[in-house]
Amino acid sequence: MTTQLSIGYSPCPNDTYIFYGLTHGKVALPNVELAPPLLEDVETLNSWAMAKKLDITKLSFHALGHVLDEYCVLSAGSALGRGCGPLLVARPGFDQASLATARIAIPGRLTTAALLFRMYSPASEQLLEMRFDEVMTAVTRGDVDVGVIIHESRFTFAEHGLVCLQDLGQWWEETSGHPIPLGCIAARRSLGKEHICRIDQAIRDSILWADKHPEECLPYIREHAQEMDQQVMQSHIGLYVNDYSKDLGREGMAAVEAFLRLGREAGILPAQPAGVTLQA
Repeated sequence: MTTQLSIGYSPCPNDTYIFYGLTHGKVALPNVELAPPLLEDVETLNSWAMAKKLDITKLSFHALGHVLDEYCVLSAGSALGRGCGPLLVARPGFDQASLATARIAIPGRLTTAALLFRMYSPASEQLLEMRFDEVMTAVTRGDVDVGVIIHESRFTFAEHGLVCLQDLGQWWEETSGHPIPLGCIAARRSLGKEHICRIDQAIRDSILWADKHPEECLPYIREHAQEMDQQVMQSHIGLYVNDYSKDLGREGMAAVEAFLRLGREAGILPAQPAGVTLQA
């Protein structure tokens, strides 16, 4: 019997690279039929997970901490690593001593970047939520004093005349000793362990297929990358699709556990539900 499942991921190059093979019939997913994928900004996907909308979804690790009763994290498909975290940027001349009273743009309330910044600067209270691709413009125009940028913005902020005040990923790595967990693929626990394991393997196979056929993926990636420069697109994939994407492994899972634990200790994340583990 075939089960139809809903799936959502972001239009960012790392996600379209990862999922091209799976959503275009290049890898097998026995006894499962995927509905046409929904490609949305990660904060939209985060909010959908809070509403339990999708069976398989990209999520910020921050959002995962709020929905562990409903979703488990897969071993494959994550964005996690070193030297790839969010950046805190401002116009030249900003006095970092005034950070606590500054107006800070964050790329969505449930993003990992938002949780990371709140742990970095707990005294900052003027947090303004906006789409990740609006943050740099808001800083440049002076609508906000500082912005937390993610995704391809880390490659282009200098072109907008902005300076980096703090690499939040580097701060996390130095503080915790772990790589920074940014986003994951999560599945509804109600699918059952057998289905979840097959989905996990299919996503891993999709990445391996893309690694062997990168040129075939490019039209799909470009279609959703909009006006992104080719070199930025390639750099984006190179940074966010890595060995952790194929398998979080013990080191990756330890990083996730540490991130969620510190989020709870900071009073930002709810307690982990009794008896619930991160994976199925």
